[in-house]
Amino acid sequence: MPGLPERLARQPLQMDKRTNTRLKRGKVEPEARIDLHGMTLARAQPALTGFILRAQAQGKRLVLVITGKGKNTDTGGPIPTRNGVLRHAVPQWLGMAPLSGLVLQITQAHVRHGGGGAYYVYLRRNR
Repeated sequence: MPGLPERLARQPLQMDKRTNTRLKRGKVEPEARIDLHGMTLARAQPALTGFILRAQAQGKRLVLVITGKGKNTDTGGPIPTRNGVLRHAVPQWLGMAPLSGLVLQITQAHVRHGGGGAYYVYLRRNR
């Protein structure tokens, strides 16, 4: 089963190609950011939802969601544990209502903006 970065990279490109290229090179500065680092899932989901709704209402197109890379909490037991719980939950939350209609594209952030511990979220234009 492919990892999260590979699955995000395989999604069809929804944004224009030039913007996507500039994003990958770290040449575009996000208009807003939220740091979910260290939050519980119960606290992070409403914080993310409110942040995305406000950003889209303000006409922002590119926001940065910082999740952190996660701790390696695998104790070697019979059931493997996934590190980076927020890192895996955020793309799922962005794909569900009420956010799915607002989000055009999710990509892993450039190293300058957090790399594997952050996502660029490209929002649809206000209508």
